Amino acid sequence: MTPVSPLHIAERVVEAILAQKLAPGERLGEQELADNFAVSRTMVREALMQLQARGFVQVQPRRGWYVVQPSAEEAQDAFAARRIIETGILGEAGRPMQSVIGQLRRHIAQEQQAIEGADAATRAFLLADFHVCLAEQMGHRLLALTLRDLTARTTLAATLYQSTHSASQSCAEHERIVAALECGDTEGAKALLLEHIGTVERSLEIRTAQAPQASDRLRATLAPVLKG
Repeated sequence: MTPVSPLHIAERVVEAILAQKLAPGERLGEQELADNFAVSRTMVREALMQLQARGFVQVQPRRGWYVVQPSAEEAQDAFAARRIIETGILGEAGRPMQSVIGQLRRHIAQEQQAIEGADAATRAFLLADFHVCLAEQMGHRLLALTLRDLTARTTLAATLYQSTHSASQSCAEHERIVAALECGDTEGAKALLLEHIGTVERSLEIRTAQAPQASDRLRATLAPVLKG
């Protein structure tokens, strides 16, 4: 049994975000977490501070800890970073491609099983984890850790901005990426990967327009409800 540590607690929280079991803005009570993991609140607080440093939670004075709600700009930055890292990974294979393909195909088979089943959390986690799996199988463990955090950030954005990208569509796009790699078409795989990330980003209902000025908001608030 894995001993519970602040890092273990933090990773469980990130895993819950990837599985879309934790939503943006959700409160994370210190005592509830301590009871769940059977640890002290001091250990929980250390885990939450680690998550805060990684950009996943924030503390509100006298209210407690909350999962962050990424702004439109933060969501777009995370997607941009994923494009750079993931296409770079495809161009730098650190392992024989055949073993990489086999593991990725097994991962996609798990995705398909989850899509056919009723476990939405497993489905969401596997679809997000495909990208981390790709980095790991290509031999880039440090980048895989970075990519895991970035994928969790874009998952929060997908939850917050109500993604319309379907699970079956994501799985099919993953399949096409792997098929291109299997054919030795690295450039084609890169293009498909960029298209996939772009499609996911465009499916979010992100509004980048600036918020109305206070005077405009007040004017709208005090306007007659019934006109005539």
